[in-house]
Amino acid sequence: MDVKEQLQHDLEYLRLMRIKEIHEEAARESSEKNLSHIEYLAKVISEEASARFQRSVTARIHQARFSVIKTVDGFDFNHPENINKQQILKILDMDFMEDKKNVIILGPPGVGKSHIALSIGYKACLKGIRAYFTTAIDAINYLRASIADNTFLKCMKQYTGPRLLIIDELGYLPIDKEGANLLFQIVSQRYERGSIVLTCNRAFKDWGHIFHDNTIASAVIDRLIHHSEVVKIQGESYRVKDRKTKRKLT
Repeated sequence: MDVKEQLQHDLEYLRLMRIKEIHEEAARESSEKNLSHIEYLAKVISEEASARFQRSVTARIHQARFSVIKTVDGFDFNHPENINKQQILKILDMDFMEDKKNVIILGPPGVGKSHIALSIGYKACLKGIRAYFTTAIDAINYLRASIADNTFLKCMKQYTGPRLLIIDELGYLPIDKEGANLLFQIVSQRYERGSIVLTCNRAFKDWGHIFHDNTIASAVIDRLIHHSEVVKIQGESYRVKDRKTKRKLT
């Protein structure tokens, strides 16, 4: 095995796949530009580091199971009647994660709550933070099924393990007593251990109706807002706005 073959073998063994792809071209470029050995080495290692970072981001996004990829750049801050843009941009600095704080996003349907929550989750992945996305009903149904097949503790780790858990659409569908207890267990086990981003279309005073139990609702609210940032959005639904616009055009 000659030197070139040995190098290719060693790079593959060490899983330095980006360096394996570019080292010859980088060597030619370094020679043409009269770069030093250190400059050449720094270049190929930088390429490898960048490639690994991108792969890790892609993996985290896949593991997070986002319903769709959203970023704050695609959010129309001019549409909601009342929204604190600076508050949201500050949250997207992700400093709240350091103190294991929660972010509660409240507002009527269609004002962009899920978009903001997904943007926070995507930003977390870019910062090397493990995140997981679920709707409230999906989490309840998944845990309910796990009770039936005796995998509850294993399945609960899906919601307690990630540093950031995003629970979307609380309040859109009715929750029975068992479902309320399951959501309470998620919130309780994450309390002061990991951050939650939660969206809901109803004010805190109405959560007793969501959970059909004022005691559980109060316990959930107490744990969520003890260390939290509450975002309130008011306005008309984007979808209603679009329908009105289309009618005007026709």
